[in-house]
Amino acid sequence: MTKKITFNELRKIKDSLPDGTMKQLASEFNVEVETVRNYFGGANYINGKSVGIHMEPGPDGGIVLLDDDAILERAKELILQE
Repeated sequence: MTKKITFNELRKIKDSLPDGTMKQLASEFNVEVETVRNYFGGANYINGKSVGIHMEPGPDGGIVLLDDDAILERAKELILQE
């Protein structure tokens, strides 16, 4: 499912993740760790792939449209479990 979120909100979620979560998410979604980092606003397309993240300029870091919110929702679950 698609999801709109501000860039600053997306980065706040990433920064709230427990240590080792990037590797865990990569394993759960069968992607490279850099691909998960790209999902949260990174830009390493040599070791990671694009993940359907579209950014538009605007307030609060801009608006981000995620084609698939599965990684985001799982990240939120992991934060709540901590």
